[in-house]
Amino acid sequence: MLIRQLTPADAPTYRALMLAAYSAHPDVFTSSHHEREQKSLVWWQTRLSDAALPRTVVLGAYDDQGALCAVVGVAFKSQAKTRHKSTLFGLYVADAYRNQGLARQLVEQAQRLASQRGGIRLMQLTVSETNPAAIALYRRCGFEQFGLEPMAIALDDHYISKLHMSCLIG
Repeated sequence: MLIRQLTPADAPTYRALMLAAYSAHPDVFTSSHHEREQKSLVWWQTRLSDAALPRTVVLGAYDDQGALCAVVGVAFKSQAKTRHKSTLFGLYVADAYRNQGLARQLVEQAQRLASQRGGIRLMQLTVSETNPAAIALYRRCGFEQFGLEPMAIALDDHYISKLHMSCLIG
């Protein structure tokens, strides 16, 4: 698998993969398929900035045929007092590529990317309490829970809480 930073040119395939993720797993993403589907292609391109020090970086994994099959994002804070923190977001591995260690590779690559950016000391994330596989993955990658947000996601007739996790970088 090739893992590389996505650029604005990758926006259509990134959008398609994430819309599939939002549809297939509404209980693990805070954003809904409908909300993200309404976003213009420019919004998706902006998320994939190729600036020297972008506020967000999205890493993508490509299979041997060149298809985007997994992604993870890292957001960097811009305020002076929070510039030491980053946020891991939007981890998704297409069903056909699961249980091959790809999610861990992406998380570890995201952690390396954050550590190479000057001054980053902490990475945070949120994960749905209904996603034990992701929780276990994050723990294996050094994340520890520091909080629980009750009723973080509203789905039809029930709510899902989110664990807040963090790990030291660098």
